[in-house]
Amino acid sequence: MIELISAEVPYGSFDLSVEKGEKIAILGPSGAGKSTLLNILAGFLVPDIKLQSQKPLDKRYRLRLNAEEHSYSMPGKRPISMLFQDNNLFEHLSIYQNIAIGLHPRMKITAQQKGLLDELSQKMGLSTFMQRLPEQLSGGQRQRVALARALLRKQPILLLDEPFSALDIELRQQMLSLVNALCDETCMTTLMVTHSYDDAMLFASRILYIQEGRIIHDGSAEHVMKVLTPLVLQPS
Repeated sequence: MIELISAEVPYGSFDLSVEKGEKIAILGPSGAGKSTLLNILAGFLVPDIKLQSQKPLDKRYRLRLNAEEHSYSMPGKRPISMLFQDNNLFEHLSIYQNIAIGLHPRMKITAQQKGLLDELSQKMGLSTFMQRLPEQLSGGQRQRVALARALLRKQPILLLDEPFSALDIELRQQMLSLVNALCDETCMTTLMVTHSYDDAMLFASRILYIQEGRIIHDGSAEHVMKVLTPLVLQPS
């Protein structure tokens, strides 16, 4: 599903293999390179070609997503949806329009797409808010809208960059449980950056720990407890 080989940038180098349907949490200190890894996968950051020219062909940068070559494809061409801490809602658009714009930039959606939008909004507890503006919603509700927009695109890969870190613990856990259920239902491959070890344990079966631009640990969530000390981890 994801095959990343020798992705070198000035402040990091990454190799990663992810199977379809895996849910992975990415931990590490601030500035370690967690978001850098997601940006490489999403196409917002492209490894320097000059750094690759001295390597053997089989060791040069390569990225395959969903069994397709995407080393240098544009972000919009990649089979990826991404959700940030800042939900990036359009304040002048209704909740319905904010979700629909994920399917078409002018919100021209088919009857089938509208049916899927209505079904998803009901699952996520948004059906009564569809005509409201973002400013009329709480922080948790706004993140549900952004998540619905990302999920409605039905891309096989979902990248989450600390999307719920500004929420209180109870609401954050509710959102993580919701994402867990929806990802299981669709067999979506999901990578989530977080500073919270508790969130990582709740969400993922596999954890990456990044430090100084490199993955220094990659293993099961349970194994992390034995390998990394409480001083290295940053619990919520």
